[in-house]
Amino acid sequence: MSRWTMAITTTNRTGAAPPTALPAGTEPDALTIGRRIRHLRTRRGMTLGELGDAISRAPSQVSMLENGKREPTIARLQAVARALGTSVDDLLSPEPPSRRDALEIELERVQRGPLFSALGVRPVRVGKSLPSDALEAIVALQAELERLHRERALTPEEARRANTELRADMRAQDNYFPDLEIVARSLLDDVGHTRGPMPQRAAVDVAAHLGFSIHYEPDLPQSTRAVIDRRNRRVYLPSNGIRGRSDARSALLQALASHVLEHAEPGDYAEFLRQRVEANYLCAALLLPERDAVKHLREAKDARAISIEDLRDAFAVSYETAAHRFTNLATRHLGIGVHFMKVHESGAIHKAYENDGVRFPADALGTVEGQHVCRQWTARVVFGIQDRLSPYYQYTDTPTGTYWCTSRVSDTPDGRFSVSVGVPYAQVKWFLGRETTARSTSRCPDDSCCRQPAQPLAERWAGQALPSARPHASMLAAMPSGAFPGVDTTEVYEFLERHAPAAEHDGELSPGVTRPLG
Repeated sequence: MSRWTMAITTTNRTGAAPPTALPAGTEPDALTIGRRIRHLRTRRGMTLGELGDAISRAPSQVSMLENGKREPTIARLQAVARALGTSVDDLLSPEPPSRRDALEIELERVQRGPLFSALGVRPVRVGKSLPSDALEAIVALQAELERLHRERALTPEEARRANTELRADMRAQDNYFPDLEIVARSLLDDVGHTRGPMPQRAAVDVAAHLGFSIHYEPDLPQSTRAVIDRRNRRVYLPSNGIRGRSDARSALLQALASHVLEHAEPGDYAEFLRQRVEANYLCAALLLPERDAVKHLREAKDARAISIEDLRDAFAVSYETAAHRFTNLATRHLGIGVHFMKVHESGAIHKAYENDGVRFPADALGTVEGQHVCRQWTARVVFGIQDRLSPYYQYTDTPTGTYWCTSRVSDTPDGRFSVSVGVPYAQVKWFLGRETTARSTSRCPDDSCCRQPAQPLAERWAGQALPSARPHASMLAAMPSGAFPGVDTTEVYEFLERHAPAAEHDGELSPGVTRPLG
């Protein structure tokens, strides 16, 4: 926000006139110079034509000079100064000649700026016919728009609100999306996969069925896991392995899912999050088909032996994918309420879902992402368990009831994360690991539970410690900008241009050859 916008906003709130002093070293611009010329001309009673005659220029050229549409040369300023009986220094003063001029200058500036253009609003003619109160209102509204736009761009508030709303929608339908299940089943039927886990061959068949060839490239943009070229019907994957994943099927199917679901450039961050959830859901529904996964889980429930590890192993997917898929199916098909958490080693929640009454830590907006989990919860305790091969089980007594959880830790480029699935005590009878003796008590959100140091420590170190915070990077980052947040669009377009089939530049499209995954 410019100094004058701030001053005008202050005027509207306090009724005081805006300050006229500018910071030292402030340089005048063409708008301010033009307003000073007009102010001095009208004060002397000169017309545009008379000033034009005095400096040997047409009235239209003088008008452009006064409206800030033409940068004056020193020679021109000297001629104007002589004609108006003033000095060049006076014309170059960075201070608008009056409060009205300050308002007009600010309105001209904002109407020429990118935010006003993006709004698609027709510019207002800034002239004497525009009442001063209307001018003040327009400028104040513009200032508020700029403030809100800046806050949305520079803070993760919009993303937090979108996450909260999306999680509420997921809870309302038990994280089960029947329309996506139908799409997944149809795709699997189309490629002849009727039973069991999806092999890599079937994933390649899905790509071919949709008319896409698979291409591996070493220079895939760093901000992407896969890129689809809809024009040439290509899917690009990194030749040096799937980034952050051991399963080559996942990146391919997620990319194809966005195409199948006809996702376009999201209009806002909420739409981006929803598209990502839908693509992840469809990918999981392909990797763990509903019919087979439900059969596996029902048999496990009948045997009182439900295990996320067994679900993972049965369908050859990651633990996190199996945990997510379990939340899709547990309530609808097994009648079991669940909660899920992915927690960074710092204790901050990365992802979370619940429909079983567990109380996640949340801020005033109801946002749980970025909040710190109680140190007594399974998702935090598991980081201290040395045995990384065996699943970790624990009961936790909380203010909303007792919950049983199973959790695992995985290493990623962003640090260690725990992935946990939990259920209320009444439902633990269906799960392997219910016999664990590990138990803890959490009083959070009571600060005395784990957020306040013991009194002897507090007395010894209060006022003496000055730590330098190192929260998880995603908690500090502003909401990524761009149509697809976090993705460098220019980099993607340049990549596609480099790898487009040569025939495309001749007006033809040459089909690619599908290569096996791996």
